[in-house]
Amino acid sequence: MKLIVIDRDGVINEDSDDYIKSPDEWVPVPGSLEAIARLNRAGYVVAVATNQSGLSRGYFDLKTLSAIHRKMESMLFEHGGRVDAVFYCPHGPKDNCDCRKPKPGLLNDIAQRFQVNMNGVMFIGDTISDIRAAEAANAKPVLVRTGKGTDTEKLLKESGVKDVPVYADLFEAVGFILS
Repeated sequence: MKLIVIDRDGVINEDSDDYIKSPDEWVPVPGSLEAIARLNRAGYVVAVATNQSGLSRGYFDLKTLSAIHRKMESMLFEHGGRVDAVFYCPHGPKDNCDCRKPKPGLLNDIAQRFQVNMNGVMFIGDTISDIRAAEAANAKPVLVRTGKGTDTEKLLKESGVKDVPVYADLFEAVGFILS
């Protein structure tokens, strides 16, 4: 099975420091839906791993989160794409859970669900917590400059990390993966 994991906010859709709290606020990053459709056509199973602490903070509820994901799925369908599973952490930063990135819990859950070893599975994200979660799960981190990616790229350079490929956006990353 060819599996790829993608972070949501900042990679698939535009990010907001005020959180994505409604379907109306969920706006795809240009080219991201087409990129996922390309992965699907190439035989990839696509899973999303996303921290959603807005749930624990009371900014939105599970019904709203489901509506946001339905919008994402509907827009993907219009582009000939799909997400095979969405895994999210509902906890806040101080909850000390195992599923909140940078911990590897979400990626471990994805591995269990699809019965795969995460070794070498690409995880495309835009934050240092995405990179750290990928490393902790033995997945291969990939960084995009959308969302918080430009700031994350600077952090990686300052810390001397050199093994993380960096792309402008999900569309460019997928183009490289499929080439």
